Amino acid sequence: MSTIRKKHSALFKAKVALAALKGEETVSELASRFQVHPSQVHSWKRMLLERAGELFKDGGGQEKAQEALVAQLYQLIGQLKVERDFLERKCRA
Repeated sequence: MSTIRKKHSALFKAKVALAALKGEETVSELASRFQVHPSQVHSWKRMLLERAGELFKDGGGQEKAQEALVAQLYQLIGQLKVERDFLERKCRA
């Protein structure tokens, strides 16, 4: 029997990790409430603690996100140019 893995958003993971950091509920209670495995809660909590310092660096991690967005936009521009050139040739013919 195969298992289906869920893909959780970054926002969801942060929410679970922050709840774990608060310490108001046990990991088992959090895992039950959010319907994830307890080891996943520990993993996300550890990840948050390890990477929290990156949030306060200059740019706050926005540089990577902005670079990715620019790359994506350049890719889209290239695709649109190819499509425009193709349609332009078709209209002339």
